[in-house]
Amino acid sequence: MSVFNQHSQYTLVELAKRTNNGNLLEIAEVLSITKEMFQDAVWVEANQTASHVGTKRTNLPSGTHRQANQGVASEASSTKQVAEPICRLEAHSRVDEAILDLAPDKAKARSQEDLAFVEGLGQTIETNMIYGDIDTNPEQIDGLATRYDATADANVIGASGTGDDTTSLWIIEWGPMKVHMIYPKGSQAGLQTEDMGKQLVTNDTGSTYFWAWFTKFVAWYGLYIHDDRCVQRIANIETSGIEHLLDDDDIIEALNLLPQAGGGGST
Repeated sequence: MSVFNQHSQYTLVELAKRTNNGNLLEIAEVLSITKEMFQDAVWVEANQTASHVGTKRTNLPSGTHRQANQGVASEASSTKQVAEPICRLEAHSRVDEAILDLAPDKAKARSQEDLAFVEGLGQTIETNMIYGDIDTNPEQIDGLATRYDATADANVIGASGTGDDTTSLWIIEWGPMKVHMIYPKGSQAGLQTEDMGKQLVTNDTGSTYFWAWFTKFVAWYGLYIHDDRCVQRIANIETSGIEHLLDDDDIIEALNLLPQAGGGGST
């Protein structure tokens, strides 16, 4: 017995739910969210096709206080090289021509479905910017929560909340030499949408073929942090009750931990 997933393709039932009296209805996008982090982020073209390589300063010379006829210690700064990967997020919209032929406005029907893909992929990218973990999903990137995962870290402040009803506040100082998103060298930033026209495709089992209108969605993206201090996390904030809630003092402390106390870029 075959199993059919109604969310894997555009169906006649779905078309019927979007139609009334021969007209396509406007869709209430109740699943859309304001992707503030995604919108605020600075995008920089990577210096590699599949990654971005940069160098961080790890040590500074301190100098020597000397008196007459005393020597000065030999010193040098040190650096480390950091490479961050760029991942590819892709989705395909396939609408059977037999279904689209029944739509009152074929172009609008496709556009409505395409907008849902744009919203969904945007939410996926923003979620991965926070919760991505290469160790668990090597095809993704390491998100902020993976990089700043312990309250003992210098850039994490613990609000002392416990349980599964806690949240975090992120303060990010965006900039080309601070924190930024990356995309492959020689390509374009953002989500790319390509109308592939009508194509012969297989059904879910790969056993039969049908003609469908096909749209491809692709986004290449990564996250590069030049200065770890440009991200501050207030973790374990209780979302209910009266204790361990978000504290203004924690926000002030986090802002003061930013380079130049947050005055050096877009926060």
